[in-house]
Amino acid sequence: MEFGRVPTDELSSIDFTLPPDHPQTKKVLGGKKATGAKVYVGCAKWGRPEWVGLIYPKGTKAADFLAHYAKHFNSIELNATFHQPHTRETIEKWADMTGKGFKFCPKVYQGVSHWKRLKDAQVETDKYIESIMGFGDKLGPVFLQVHDNFGLKSVEVLQEYLKTWPKEIALQLELRNTNWHIDSIMVDELMQQMQQLGIGFVLTDASGRRDVVHMRLTNSTAFIRWVGNSLHPTDYVRIDEWVLRIKEWLAAGIKEVYFLVHNHDEINTPVIGDYVVQKLNEVCGLKLERPSFIGKLL
Repeated sequence: MEFGRVPTDELSSIDFTLPPDHPQTKKVLGGKKATGAKVYVGCAKWGRPEWVGLIYPKGTKAADFLAHYAKHFNSIELNATFHQPHTRETIEKWADMTGKGFKFCPKVYQGVSHWKRLKDAQVETDKYIESIMGFGDKLGPVFLQVHDNFGLKSVEVLQEYLKTWPKEIALQLELRNTNWHIDSIMVDELMQQMQQLGIGFVLTDASGRRDVVHMRLTNSTAFIRWVGNSLHPTDYVRIDEWVLRIKEWLAAGIKEVYFLVHNHDEINTPVIGDYVVQKLNEVCGLKLERPSFIGKLL
C-alpha cells in the first residue's frame, strides 16, 4: 500500500499523536459500555508467498493460503473484490475456507467507485451485493473507497448513492480527498446523513496523510486502516496509542472494532498484526488468539 508513504528518514520527525475524538464520536458512542463488543484484527491480503515459512507451513500451495491465514487472524480487508468482480460461488468457497466468527470486509468494486464514480451504478452495485452475500454470516462491513480526486463537488452524487445502499449490509466509507477533512457545513451535513443511515466513516492512519486520522465515528463500529512502515520503531509507538484509544471506546459504548493492518512492504505484516493482538489483550483485557509463527521473522 503506497498511500501516505514517506521516506524512512522522515518518519522520526512526524507527529503521530492521535487527535482528540471529534465531539460527534462521543455522542455516537453514548458513554456506556456495550455488552459483547467484538474486536477484529486482520491484514489486507492472504495471498502472500513470503508468508510461507512464517505463518503458512512450508510447501503450502497458494490455493490453501486463505485456510491457513484464517487460523491466525479473525478478519481480512478484502481488496480482491475491488479489482475485479467475483462470482457468488467463489465467495462462498472463500467463506467455507474459514472458521466460525471470521469476518470478510470486502472493498466495493472499482467499476462502481472509480469508473462510474457512483453515478448510474445501480446495476453494477446490485451485482456486487449479490456476489458478496455469499459470505453469509461471515460478511463484515463493506468498505467503499472513492477516488482520491472525488471531492466536495461530488457530495450530492455521494449522498444519493448512500441513500440506495441496503440498510441490512454494513457500509464503511473512506474519503481521501483533502477537502473532506476540513471544517465545512457541507461535510457536517454528509456526516449527519451517514449517522442517520448507519454508515460508518473509515479512519485511515498513514504516515504522510495525518488529515485522514479524523477520529470521527458516525456509527458504533470503528473501521481502522492502519498503514505501517515495515516494523520501524514508530510503528509500535503508534499501535500503543491506538490500543489506548480503543480501550476508551470500548468503555464508552463501541460495539465493533476492525483494526486492519497494512505495510508498504507486506512481508512482515503478520508480525505487526501479532503486536496489535498482544497489546489489545494486555491493555483491554481481551482474549484474541495470537498468530502462531513457524519460523524466524524475516
